[in-house]
Parts: sequence; structure tokens; C-alpha cells
Amino acid sequence: PAALTVRVVRRYPHDPDAFTQGLLWHDGHLYESTGQYGRSSVRRVALETGEVLAPRGRGGPLWGGGLARVDDRLYLLTWQEGEAHVFSLDDLEHTRRFSYDGEGWGLCFDGEHLVMSDGSERLFFRRPDTFRVDRVVRVRDDRGVVRELNELECVDGAIWANVWQSDRIVRIDPASGHVTGSVDASGLLSDDERGDADVLNGIAWIAERGRFVIT
Repeated sequence: PAALTVRVVRRYPHDPDAFTQGLLWHDGHLYESTGQYGRSSVRRVALETGEVLAPRGRGGPLWGGGLARVDDRLYLLTWQEGEAHVFSLDDLEHTRRFSYDGEGWGLCFDGEHLVMSDGSERLFFRRPDTFRVDRVVRVRDDRGVVRELNELECVDGAIWANVWQSDRIVRIDPASGHVTGSVDASGLLSDDERGDADVLNGIAWIAERGRFVIT
């Protein structure tokens, strides 16, 4: 895989209590899903200030997972509850629920399928209307399978994925599952910042700026 590095062009404030699970950009705002039992949420966020503009708290015994947009809908995974929840984009109202087997980690939309990770080396390609799996690919690099794939972002025919508990982001060919690029995102935080931080998790592509936002 190509060895890629991060060049920071700007930093923005972000809610330090948000356990980011999914992150995406649409129409001038970030949309974010957060985890933790009793504190999970779906929210619209102002990038420049970090202000939460429209929260939809879910609370209860569900841990929010990956987030993806399909037209005017947001799809939210749950970590271990086997449920995907659909929200309207404009007012974040809950509209539908799907069931699935296994865990829900990351999610993105490639224009045809919702691509889902479950913490393994597998990516599941699901139909948005039924959540049925059409195909599964296993992700590999030159050293073997790449496990613990988490937050996903679909960009220009490739899938970008955080590798859980690491500073690595991989770029994946969705047809073969081969890793075509490996991003070293270490060094973004000072030692003091790292002491209070959790994990690198949250990737959003801002197409009109040609930039990624990561949390």
C-alpha cells in the first residue's frame, strides 16, 4: 500500500465529551453519531465552532454506532443491539428500524450500498431499502487481513477506514478488499492532549474543499 501522511491545515474545536462513532459532511454542516450507553446521540454540528446545532438524544440501553447519509435520511448503527435506525435529515426524527446479526461499527454510503464494518476484517454491502447484504469482502494488505475496521468514509470509489485502537487509517478498494493506501495519523496531539483523549475515530470528506476532517 502507498504510505500516506497527514498534513494539518486547520484545527477546529470539538465536544470533548462526544464519543465519536460516525462523522459525515453535508450542506455546510457535520453530522455526527456518538456512543456510550445512556449518552448516544445523532447531531448536526457547526464545524467552525463545534456547536451542536440539533441534537437527537437516544439514551437508554443502546450504544450508537456508525452513521451514513442516503438522500434525505441518516442511517445509524448500534454497537451490540443488532439494530439500524433511520432518521430524517432535516429534523432528525426517527422514521424506521432494521435488524441485523452481529455488531455494528462503521457505516458509509457508496452511492448504491451502505458499507458496514463490524470490527473484523469484513465489509458488508447492504441495500438501503431492506438492509439485506448483497456481498461481503475481506480487507487485506501486504501482511494479511486487516481487522478491527471501524469508522468508514466512502470517497470517489474508495473506502477509508479507521483501524480501532491505532493511529492508522486505510484506503480500501471495495471490489477486491485490498488496502491501497495506509495513513499514519500519529503525532496530531501533544502528549498532554493525548493523555485526555480517547481514540482516532471519525472521518468526514468535504468534497468542495478537498479536505478530510478527522476527530
